Amino acid sequence: MTNQSDAPFSRSIIKSLGVCVALLGMCAAPQALYAQEQAATPSPDSVVATVDGEAITEGDLAFAAEDLAQEMQNIPPQGRRSFLTSVLIDMKVMAKAARAENMQDSDVFRRRQKYLEDRSLRRAYFAEKIGTQVTEESVKAAYDKLVAGFEPQDEIHARHILVAEEADAKTIRAEIEGGKPFEVAAMENSIDGSSKNGGDLGYFVKGQMVPPFEAAAFALEPGQVSEPVQSQFGWHLIKLEDRRQSAPPPLEQVAPQLQQQVLFEAFNASMTTLKNNVDIEIPDAALAAEIEKNNQGALQ
Repeated sequence: MTNQSDAPFSRSIIKSLGVCVALLGMCAAPQALYAQEQAATPSPDSVVATVDGEAITEGDLAFAAEDLAQEMQNIPPQGRRSFLTSVLIDMKVMAKAARAENMQDSDVFRRRQKYLEDRSLRRAYFAEKIGTQVTEESVKAAYDKLVAGFEPQDEIHARHILVAEEADAKTIRAEIEGGKPFEVAAMENSIDGSSKNGGDLGYFVKGQMVPPFEAAAFALEPGQVSEPVQSQFGWHLIKLEDRRQSAPPPLEQVAPQLQQQVLFEAFNASMTTLKNNVDIEIPDAALAAEIEKNNQGALQ
């Protein structure tokens, strides 16, 4: 029914975060999925299991939860602790077997070890230097900035009835003029999903509905029912319930989006500063251009 499903104010909060979103998703709130499911926060040194005397701790489970976040989504909450413990037991057993084969001395292992060390340090830096910048104060400041730039728009509350044929729309309109409540007519006749709510579409502003529907709806006065209006979905009857000026949503409603915005801005500022102090060379010109394009897209 709509061209765009999000409210304009919400859409203005965060545009494209580009390629950096993947990094934020991997690094933000590490271990949260596992930690939130524990009745009490255990000591990271608490031993969960041992493999040939080598301990697997609660801290190890938390790190594993961070690495296996995608797999964890497919496992019921009550089974995640046992899943992680099993994974770590298998890991210890396989690591023991690999050491017996002296795999820790191979060039492949050293390269992998260097990569994993850098990844762990990146996550630690993000958690301790960037993630901590998302505070109640920083989110409130971002909200105040958005509200200050908010421009009210005409906003209407409408109901509609959608049918396949114009003749049906005219017949239903005649019944409404004869005294049948619009809501009842919508529940009885509308082929749109809003029929169960009496055709209620809630409040919306210009730009959210398809053009023919929007033009007819905004031309109505409160209480008025439109003539049949055709769109690509069929034939509509529209009843205008109310007209008002839009207002920004409360902070509580947009706080999650604002937290992500503050996190991204902190990440971008930190990376800009850090990259100014290092020499980065990409010999492949095409690859360098693609990376530059992705980075610019993330900021637009």
